Amino acid sequence: MNIYFDEKEKIFHLQNKNMSYIMQVMEGGYLVHLYWGRKIKEYHKSNPIIFVDRGFSPNPDSNNRTFSLDTIPNEYPAYGNGDFRNPAYQLQLENGSTVTDLRYAKHEIYDGKRKLKGLPAVYVEDKNEAKTLEITMEDKAIGLTVILSYTIFEKFDALTRSVQFKNNGSEKIKILKALSASVDFRSSEYDVLTFHGAHTNERNMDRRPLVSGIQSVESRRGASSPQNDPFIALLEKNADEDCKEVYAFNFVYSGNFIASAEVDQFKNTRVSMGINPFDFSWILGQKESFQTPEVVMVYSSKGLGSMSRTYNKLYQSRLCRGKFRDTVRPILVNNWEATYFNFNADKIVEIAAEGKKLGIELMVLDDGWFGKRDDDFSSLGDWIVDKNKLPDGLKDLANRIHDIGMNFGLWFEPEMVSENSDLYRSHPDWCLHVPNRPHTFGRSQLVLDLSRNDVCDYIIEAVSKVLSSAPINYVKWDMNRHMTEVGSAKLSPERQRETAHRYMLGLYKILEELTSRFPEVLFESCSSGGGRFDAGMLYYMPQTWASDNTDAICRLKIQYGTSVVYPISSIGAHVSTVPNHQVGRITPMNIRGHVAMSGNLGYELDLTKLSEEDKELVKLQISTYKEIREIIQFGDFYRVLSPFDGNEAGWNFVSKDKSEMVGYYFNILAQPAAASRILKFKGLDENTLYENIATKEAFYGDELMNVGLSIPIIREDFSSLMWRFKKIK
Repeated sequence: MNIYFDEKEKIFHLQNKNMSYIMQVMEGGYLVHLYWGRKIKEYHKSNPIIFVDRGFSPNPDSNNRTFSLDTIPNEYPAYGNGDFRNPAYQLQLENGSTVTDLRYAKHEIYDGKRKLKGLPAVYVEDKNEAKTLEITMEDKAIGLTVILSYTIFEKFDALTRSVQFKNNGSEKIKILKALSASVDFRSSEYDVLTFHGAHTNERNMDRRPLVSGIQSVESRRGASSPQNDPFIALLEKNADEDCKEVYAFNFVYSGNFIASAEVDQFKNTRVSMGINPFDFSWILGQKESFQTPEVVMVYSSKGLGSMSRTYNKLYQSRLCRGKFRDTVRPILVNNWEATYFNFNADKIVEIAAEGKKLGIELMVLDDGWFGKRDDDFSSLGDWIVDKNKLPDGLKDLANRIHDIGMNFGLWFEPEMVSENSDLYRSHPDWCLHVPNRPHTFGRSQLVLDLSRNDVCDYIIEAVSKVLSSAPINYVKWDMNRHMTEVGSAKLSPERQRETAHRYMLGLYKILEELTSRFPEVLFESCSSGGGRFDAGMLYYMPQTWASDNTDAICRLKIQYGTSVVYPISSIGAHVSTVPNHQVGRITPMNIRGHVAMSGNLGYELDLTKLSEEDKELVKLQISTYKEIREIIQFGDFYRVLSPFDGNEAGWNFVSKDKSEMVGYYFNILAQPAAASRILKFKGLDENTLYENIATKEAFYGDELMNVGLSIPIIREDFSSLMWRFKKIK
């Protein structure tokens, strides 16, 4: 790992064991992109930019019609001086103009990686893990400084990018657009991969060929959203899980974003990512600065699987933080689908007692424990125990759960307020709102204005008071609606379009404070399920509820799609009752268990109502999961069969030392005249002899990977199989 600078040629070469990223400062101070991909030892300009007169492409120098910003691969492209493609940033000056012109001024190379103030980001624990390049660009005419930051890692084929704007001039600057990364590829022969979805249908894979024009995904909802994930990748044609090149971009941010791929007139492709400029602006006063969030870029020469494992390992070990980063996650039972709002303390203890018999470790009390919360029309913001349901309070209930031998967890939705609440009646201006406009409600609730310090302080103290009042081991942090009437009573008219980003900065401030105050509490993020499953939240909370849809068949796609970027240790997955509450499907306990065991296992049903047969199955699932959960949560994950491609799915997990493997196969609908199937596992040591724990059959790793195992003919719907192999030689 190193960053080289050729002083004569003005070429930067960022390099680690598998990857190179190369830029050059051209004559005039323009910074151009030359190469990103498989590692090369040294760069000797084998792919020089070809300069020709492109007719109507404008030229900075009237005497040189071959040089145009509209045709060169710009590293951080501007607007207004010749490049008509998607700009990475746009500013407005006091005179109303929006033209800027950044030129190279200087650079700094140093060991390690600095924190981003107030923002989540990938980190290092030792400065020798990474090297950082900061390139300072200037527009001297207006006193603007822009620092482009690049960090390359020793152990990961990843590069992080972010940008800082500094106003050193005498006038205010309005930022209209400030993306975090832009890369120009000198080809359009790629497929583009993105994710789309909806509530209860998150992270569906969408792969399609690039075409001329702009292809993009974005969120304007105030959250990263279930509709589109802050991720985009270019895939070499015919790239699959195991071969060919992938160039991926993921945004470490939980709010509005945009990710786009633009194919220009000359079949070049510009990929860019950052805060969505829609309804965004930011005023920079004299000597003020603005920091963009971080984009994590991953290169793989071995397909999507290798790309995923890079993201998974990097995020698990250098994005997630705290005690639970490296700790196996508890098996929990949540009462939501068991009782909804209709519960009391005795019922929660009854479920916990049954859970203890089955081997469950954590009882989670969901929505309805506070205020007068008998439905979803009231009480959000009033974080005071409902004595009708819990007459002896939270501490008594938590102690009763602990006395059983289980830990206790609690649901919150701190970012929201109900109109029917004491908090709203006392502070109606604390919600996001626009003067003289009626509120729009979502789930009968409003969004608190986290751009305000007083609101943030209230949330911190209200949640802290509850967490200090009882032995609480886990928090499920929910957020069940998106932003409307995005305005703040505290901001001036010219700063109203800063509200959504200031909200995110406020949220990150809250989460930083609470997770620091309560380091022994395991925090799990939730947003109507997986509506804010992003890298920004993982920085504060090491796991996320993947979806409110607990149906095992739907979860095959949801969890498969989620695994493309996010580590298995971050994926909350529960077994629920049948008929399923979201889609009405009836599936066997076996497949429900196998799907949920492929993430952080939990249960979301009334355990007291299970049949004795199902209780025995649950007990077996839990005891098995305890034996394998370190492999599941912290091993290497390999996707084998995609549920997006047909009637089946398959994947396997391999321990870090390759001594153990857990594999799963899922068949959705039984087929007439079903063909015999073979499942080939991945990631094993080809020279190791592995024993099937159930049958005692032994096979070398090369046979399991290249020949594979025969799948029995399946004659029933919604079937699943599980294998466990262990090294014997």
